[in-house]
Amino acid sequence: MKLQNPFTKMNVKQQLILLFLVLVIPLFILNAYGNNKAGQILKRHVTNAYIELNKQNFKLISRDIETINKVTSTVFQNSMIQQLGTTKDEGILARVKNYEKIEVMLSTYSQETDEREPLYYSLYVYDPDNAYFFAPYYPESKKSGVYFFSNDKEKPEWFDEAVSRKGNGYLKLTDHLSPPVKGQKDQKTLLYVRAINNIYQGGTIGVLAVSNVDARIAESLKTVSLPEGEIYFTDWQDHILTTTEAGREGVLELPPELDPGRSAIGVKDVITKDFIYVADYNYVLQQKLIYKVPVKALLQQQNEIKRVILLISIAYFIVGLIIILYFWRSLMTPLQKLVFFVRRYEPGNIVPQTPYRKRSDEVSVLISTIYDMARRLNDLIHYKYKMDLKQKETQLSLLYQQINPHLLYNTLESIYWKSTMEGNTVSADMIKDLSKLMKISLSRGRELITLEEELEHATAYIKLQQNRYDYAFRVEMDIPEHLYSVNIPKITLQPLIENGIIHGIKNMGEDGEIRIIAEESQGVLYIRISDNGFKDVDYDVIRKVLSDDSSNSPTGYGIRNIHQRLQLHYGPEYGLAYEGRAEGGTTVTVSLLITRQDD
Repeated sequence: MKLQNPFTKMNVKQQLILLFLVLVIPLFILNAYGNNKAGQILKRHVTNAYIELNKQNFKLISRDIETINKVTSTVFQNSMIQQLGTTKDEGILARVKNYEKIEVMLSTYSQETDEREPLYYSLYVYDPDNAYFFAPYYPESKKSGVYFFSNDKEKPEWFDEAVSRKGNGYLKLTDHLSPPVKGQKDQKTLLYVRAINNIYQGGTIGVLAVSNVDARIAESLKTVSLPEGEIYFTDWQDHILTTTEAGREGVLELPPELDPGRSAIGVKDVITKDFIYVADYNYVLQQKLIYKVPVKALLQQQNEIKRVILLISIAYFIVGLIIILYFWRSLMTPLQKLVFFVRRYEPGNIVPQTPYRKRSDEVSVLISTIYDMARRLNDLIHYKYKMDLKQKETQLSLLYQQINPHLLYNTLESIYWKSTMEGNTVSADMIKDLSKLMKISLSRGRELITLEEELEHATAYIKLQQNRYDYAFRVEMDIPEHLYSVNIPKITLQPLIENGIIHGIKNMGEDGEIRIIAEESQGVLYIRISDNGFKDVDYDVIRKVLSDDSSNSPTGYGIRNIHQRLQLHYGPEYGLAYEGRAEGGTTVTVSLLITRQDD
């Protein structure tokens, strides 16, 4: 059975109600579905944003640490540091001067010029001979200096670990820069520790410790704002090195899914029921940057979005209902009247007066336009009826007009035979040529004839001119036979030959010459008609006449007519072109596209 569209059985009012329900019901369904999916989408998008933010934050911290490493490398290569072990053999004054120079150098590196948290560079040297007994040994976390110790009691707890790393720097969270002594201030800080090796003699000169690194990293952490979130900078074993949470220390508890496994560098994220974790890690640096954001803060923002969407849905429902009611009253009544008129109207019947336009909206314009179209349709029907009558009258007139040329042609044929029988051969030949002109001019109503027929027409005209005026000029034709079947607009060559006779070789007697040459090139036929006339010709005037579209021009009507007919048939790139001959005279070139009757 053929399926039927159920909407075809509903009127417009019913379709409007259905349209309203189709627009409103899916909105509430999508609203409910969207609320269920909004949390997951929001978490995923926020997590992706935190991943990018974490990457940038981790790059800044890594860049700060890399800067510290470059400074320590500079200190490592300093000649005063490298010669520190040899000054024991010198006098006390030399050792004091060297100590002061190193103190000044480290103090210089510790001064910050960009208003950031300063870093304090301190050098710890094992001095078993107590050669630098005059140097004070009270290291502080926010002060640079050179410190010498002669026994294990004064040795920092991280000294041997730094020496074992053989010059590789690392971060170390420490509570003391040296063993606790009476009156020592709080020395808890994050150090960047690196052993300084003796380049020339081997062995270890000391350990360079950069303190207050936690304050410098905390600056970078503070540039990131997380909604109720926490940021932790840890080592590879998740020991907290620094954090945005005051007083938080120890080992950070992380979900097992955040374990990087065998991956050395990368970013991992985990979304749990309560938190979103994003961790950027680097095994080479033994560092991790971890974001911990409570999901509750995000869902609180989502609830606000839900309320906004609900309010928008209710407002949409109310506005849609108002619009439907408005169109119900202002659109349906006029359209029903219009439908009544369209069903009753038949072309040709009288159209009633257009209803009064109380409005200027599209419905009113549509009603007025349909009434006007009905009137114009009636006018067109009457106009077509009159035009059909006039067309038939014109066709009859043309048929009557065609009788006269045929009658004249038949009469000339009768005169020709009569003159031939009476012995007037010259007159008979002229009548015969004239009848040829008449016959080809008629061409059975065809506009295009073959080149052979056109040459026959031109030859008849030339013979008439020679017999009429006793012209003794010569005519030469060079036309390949394979071009005889090419189509050409009729009466194209005769006016051009006539111009060559009248304006070129007239009064030249036997010296006058007309040459007609035809050739083809790349699908184009070129016919050149030239004369050896001696009069001066203004070719610019001729070109202007050919390009003049005005039909009221008093001169050049014949050649302009030919030129325009050629362009109408073949295109604007074809037509006539005039130029002078090197040996004197004028050449006109006819160019047209090669076509044949069989094409």
